[in-house]
Amino acid sequence: MKSLSNLHIFLIKTHFLHQKATVFTLIVVLIFFGVLLCLGVRKSHKLKKENKRLEALNTASSEDDDDKPYKDFRQGHLYDNK
Repeated sequence: MKSLSNLHIFLIKTHFLHQKATVFTLIVVLIFFGVLLCLGVRKSHKLKKENKRLEALNTASSEDDDDKPYKDFRQGHLYDNK
């Protein structure tokens, strides 16, 4: 009877250790993906900010280009204008 009780206690302890290992693994995986999510959100925010900055530059440069007259670029030596 005593050996059955010891076996039962051993199985309960083994099950508890297995549960602890599973919970620990899940916590590690959760932290890993949480860090990846935070890095992705940060990168997305930086890209949006950079996109707005470049859009502003593009708008400013296109306004400058509208004021300039057309310049013929075919006068170079590559077009063989004789």
